[in-house]
Amino acid sequence: MPGKPSIVFAHGLWADGSCFSKVIELLVADGYEVISTQNHLNTVADDAAAVRTSLGRANGPVVLVGHSYGGTVITAAGVDDRVKAPVYICALAPEDGDRTQADQTKFPQTAFFHHIEVADGRLYLRPSGIPEFAGDLPDAEQKLIWATQMGPLADLFTQPVPGAAWKKKPTYYIVGAEDRTVQPDLQHFLAKRMNAKVTELAASHVPMLSQPRRVYDVIRQAADAVQQSAA
Repeated sequence: MPGKPSIVFAHGLWADGSCFSKVIELLVADGYEVISTQNHLNTVADDAAAVRTSLGRANGPVVLVGHSYGGTVITAAGVDDRVKAPVYICALAPEDGDRTQADQTKFPQTAFFHHIEVADGRLYLRPSGIPEFAGDLPDAEQKLIWATQMGPLADLFTQPVPGAAWKKKPTYYIVGAEDRTVQPDLQHFLAKRMNAKVTELAASHVPMLSQPRRVYDVIRQAADAVQQSAA
């Protein structure tokens, strides 16, 4: 049996690579090589390039995991031959050449977006928006999210996204049924369009923090399939 694939993460907005820390601990304990990419949230092209740098560090075939806007990033970067299975967590996944916001406009805007402020051309989450973003976390963890958030450039969602990894590779999608940031109906729409294997959790927008074991299980499922296909 071939060795275990590597797991590479791509975070979304108002987060950083440490947002996967609880899942990373489980994966490392299980013997996986894990790399969590730090995205600068300036351009889709730069963030996809950062993920490709992570792919270059990986020692095996890759399961590529994206959360929220990180789904846009893995949609672009995941066309790389080193990626064998994308995993989307409450994530966006544009069509090839579309903009991140293209599918969002097909569904009602969530209340979350009333809690955004602009500072120096970047979008930041006000403290009042944290319960919409991560309402199933303890108060202390919610405050940590606000304190460590990375704000994107204001035009990030209007930039075209080249490539669509989900069209060519076996794909997994975790739906947050209680998500108040990305509409659950939008998540189901995207998962159906990509013909993904779907796991639905009673979770907010951050199931990797509120239900890390369930998220680990999905990533492990993808990794097992990759390992078996290489045998």
